[in-house]
Amino acid sequence: MRYKAMFVAGFAVGFVAGARSGRETYDKMVAYAQQVAEHPKVQQATSVAHHGARLRLFTDAADAVAGADAVYTDTWTSMGQEEEAAIRRQIFAPYQINDDLMSLARPGALFMHCLPAHRGEEVTADVFESDVSVVFDQAENRLHGQKALLLMLLAPAQSL
Repeated sequence: MRYKAMFVAGFAVGFVAGARSGRETYDKMVAYAQQVAEHPKVQQATSVAHHGARLRLFTDAADAVAGADAVYTDTWTSMGQEEEAAIRRQIFAPYQINDDLMSLARPGALFMHCLPAHRGEEVTADVFESDVSVVFDQAENRLHGQKALLLMLLAPAQSL
């Protein structure tokens, strides 16, 4: 199982995980989260966070989303995992971002997704297309960052 971590100074981050194999997988996720939390860069970010950065693990999506300023999800099935799509839909169904779940977040909370999204799976079309969705703004911001990276990599050293 692969894990992803995101570090954002100034934010408390809740991590929700669905695991198919019970306690062993959960223990591995906790161990990974603890390893990440002890990383020097994370410690540095935590020391300057305005709101007390912390990592909390949840097994219930409603608990994780309660009071959140932003709700961020990813696709349940990535490229190369297509043969697992049906089982992943079943495992992750309780974590679908929908209107009921978003209503538990703070008023004005944003919905975020790194794309590509599968509407009707990890997020409902209603949330994806709603006013709280900033998915395409995220994509645009990544585009500008990627263009800058390409320019840096392709430009002759003296022109930078």
